[in-house]
Amino acid sequence: MGLKQVIRRSWVIAIGVAVVLAAIIAWATRPQPRAVQLATVERGTVEASVANTRAGTIEACRRTRLSTIAGGRIAYLGVKEGDRVAAGQLLMRLWNEDQEAQSRLAEAQQRVASARVGEVCALASAAEREAARQSALHARGFVSSGREDAAVSEAESRKAACATARSDVEQAAARVRATRVERTRTLLYAPFAGTVAKIVGELGEYSTPSPPGVPTPPAIDLIDDSCLYVEAPMDEVDAPRIQPGLPVRISLSALPGRVFQGRVRRVAPYVTTVEKQARTVDIEVDFAEPAAARGLLVGYSADVEVVLARREGVMRVPNTALREGNRVLVLAPGRERLEARALRIGLTNWEYAEVLEGLSVGERVVTTADQDGIQAGTRVVAADGRVR
Repeated sequence: MGLKQVIRRSWVIAIGVAVVLAAIIAWATRPQPRAVQLATVERGTVEASVANTRAGTIEACRRTRLSTIAGGRIAYLGVKEGDRVAAGQLLMRLWNEDQEAQSRLAEAQQRVASARVGEVCALASAAEREAARQSALHARGFVSSGREDAAVSEAESRKAACATARSDVEQAAARVRATRVERTRTLLYAPFAGTVAKIVGELGEYSTPSPPGVPTPPAIDLIDDSCLYVEAPMDEVDAPRIQPGLPVRISLSALPGRVFQGRVRRVAPYVTTVEKQARTVDIEVDFAEPAAARGLLVGYSADVEVVLARREGVMRVPNTALREGNRVLVLAPGRERLEARALRIGLTNWEYAEVLEGLSVGERVVTTADQDGIQAGTRVVAADGRVR
């Protein structure tokens, strides 16, 4: 073998070794796969829903803030805060001895008028009989016509006096009714069965009525807690999509982890403006099972989620997988590099998005969309070492 051949073979071997070394170095120094969270595309339920902007409130279907019509000193207070009362029960009475006296006087006058009716009408009956007798005697010629006329006039006068006496009785009865009505201005009765929430005033203190427009606290706050509902403010943008009858999920801060089912009963026909806050529309939500709401306290804060639409058995991905333009990063089976795909999205909520086009069931998508350096072409592995 000549010298040139030896030199050529040496160069070939050297170049081959260099290529192998370069390949080993490139493989050893290549970027390591990035660990990412993956989710498997699956079928399930997707709902479109909206929630209240500020905390709602548990309200009673009937609640009244009672005050007496007239002001006065509290002479009787028959209930305490927290007491349950029956419809028509006397709750409070103001000092009304002057009205009591007027009522007793009116009743006495009614009794006197009734007794006078008996006397006057008895005399009227006797006068009528006497007039009839005188007329009969005059017809037979035993008495003069003047005597007959006097008897008839006396009978008519007595009859008129009887009618006047009966009118006096009616007038006295009306006066009694008037005094009783006047007494009710100082009495406070329960208009319905319920629970006394608050009492303003103590025995012997002065109670002032609450006229409209004057911020005077009521004497008694009465709540019918046998029927409850939720009132919640919704953003004005969401309000046009909310209709009575839509299903609602109700959650309470006081009972974490417990969800009540309900339905929209009413959507306010106007927008409420609160200073320095968004414009909202109030909705009222009934509990689907009123028995489940028993024991809840009026005034509890509540959050509502109105379900606008619901689709079952659809292909879905977690919302955390969606990137700008409804794109996702997919790790295809048997591959270690990500590829980008554009999706056509249907219903969405805070958790899932419905996939109409762009994915197949079983494919894996990256859910760590905010992780730096994760893009199409990146080598990745599942963070937990398994497919979720």
